[in-house]
Amino acid sequence: MITRRILVQALVCLPLAASIGCAKPDSAGPSGAGSAASPPAGGTVTLNGAGATFPYPLYSKWISEYNKANPNVQVNYQSIGSGGGIRQISAGTVDFGASDAPMTADETQKAPGKLHHIPTTLGAVVITYNVPGLSAPLKLSADAVSGVYLGTIKKWNDPKIAEGNPGASLPDKDIAVVYRSDGSGTTAVFTDYLAKVSSDYKDKVGAGKSVKWPVGLGAKGNEGVTGQVKTTPYTIGYVELAYARQNKLPIAQVKNKGGQFVEPTAESITAAAAGVDVGDTLTASLTDPAGEKAYPIASFTYLLVFEDAKDRTRGQALAKFLWWALHDGQKHAAELDYAPLPDAVIKKTEERLRTLRSGNDKLLPAG
Repeated sequence: MITRRILVQALVCLPLAASIGCAKPDSAGPSGAGSAASPPAGGTVTLNGAGATFPYPLYSKWISEYNKANPNVQVNYQSIGSGGGIRQISAGTVDFGASDAPMTADETQKAPGKLHHIPTTLGAVVITYNVPGLSAPLKLSADAVSGVYLGTIKKWNDPKIAEGNPGASLPDKDIAVVYRSDGSGTTAVFTDYLAKVSSDYKDKVGAGKSVKWPVGLGAKGNEGVTGQVKTTPYTIGYVELAYARQNKLPIAQVKNKGGQFVEPTAESITAAAAGVDVGDTLTASLTDPAGEKAYPIASFTYLLVFEDAKDRTRGQALAKFLWWALHDGQKHAAELDYAPLPDAVIKKTEERLRTLRSGNDKLLPAG
């Protein structure tokens, strides 16, 4: 069994383009639909995917678990960042992409076919830091977080940090800011939050998968930012929750719209998605939500798949894997510091998966 601690610690040491072998789709299928696409006699079906580092620990676990029951389909996933995932699925070099940020209108228009966003899980972007001698978790307001990443807050003992942490021994040391250097869904989520809570940040930097940061040092992937913060004193960075928690890095509590300092947990991440409407696109922003229990920097993450698969066998294998992830896969979310999808989102996603086809043939049965 892969424990979450061993898994995520190992992921930080792996190259970003690590690929993981997996296997054949769920034999039960939706509503007793029967077995997955039959692989060629004596062979396997290979599915290739690439993209977001944000859900990589969970996707790795899914692939491992799926492999145990389904040994005839090989799934390879490269953790290269959301921007890379969108580029590769659009270029047709992978069977599925992965992104924490919904595709832009321009990206959608450039794709060679109709792409669907398939929500897979809920996660949190957290503020992690390395401040020697600081024991209690930092409490950071929106002003403090935005000020650090604007470069207007330069010292760890700045009054805007100190006001949320009375009695804390904050050092008179420069803050070393770390950010993602690659096109990143984690960055898109974090900057979406900053643009909502700070008009100054919105005007000067803006939101997106890649922005021009006014201060700091870039690192590639959640793995790279985690490694930089872990090894360098007085740094601060933003990463997906699992990377910080499983590497025993401290995690800041962030003040939410309800005025509460909130720790990122499965419960507070779920609270951020309470009542959200994903609409026809199956996408929604969860940052800076209402609710006293909601963590303010939460997000869906998505797999990107073509509605019309060129290869029926691979398309059906992928549809079966997605169905498994939407159901059996959800039980692995909490153990790896993610939160399962809300029931309403699962229901809408089931309907979307049943629209997947190859030519005139549906890849999953109706009902």
